[in-house]
Amino acid sequence: MTTDITTILSRIDSGDPRAAEELLPLVYDELRKLAAIRISREKPGQTLEATALVHEAYLRLVDQESDQQWDSRSHFFAAAAEAMRRILIDRARSKQSLKHGGDHQRMDFEIHCPASKETPERLLAIDEALSKLQQEHPQVAELLTLRYFAGVPMKDAAELLGISPATAKRRWAFARAYLYGELTD
Repeated sequence: MTTDITTILSRIDSGDPRAAEELLPLVYDELRKLAAIRISREKPGQTLEATALVHEAYLRLVDQESDQQWDSRSHFFAAAAEAMRRILIDRARSKQSLKHGGDHQRMDFEIHCPASKETPERLLAIDEALSKLQQEHPQVAELLTLRYFAGVPMKDAAELLGISPATAKRRWAFARAYLYGELTD
């Protein structure tokens, strides 16, 4: 199946319009599971559903006007995690706007994981910290994006990134400490 996905991804990169239609059935279940995990951890009353998150992320990924190219299955899923992150950040920014009550102050003293449990204000602060982390430690930021924004389990994230579970655990510990330091300053 990994070969099928990689082949279809290269056809998408070549501009084959039918390839995107063939890709969705192969990756949909896995993307849906990731999104369902994230949405199940949302606070009650959230309007975003796992299906909507998967579909929006998928549409962003296969947009024909995009110059995105994927080297492998793991690269595609990393891109999917990043797309989910962007969707959640966009939603947080929208909720923070005055129209959506963004002028009200909320108090939250815990760091939640995954990101779906965070308030929009806190999610934006985490995104800013993640942007800094990407500049300083891109591999750690990639793991944080997969785990925190897409809800990928540690074992699966290690496999997708091509690293050992022990390395993933060390990077995860570093990422959490980095986040904590950035958010408590």
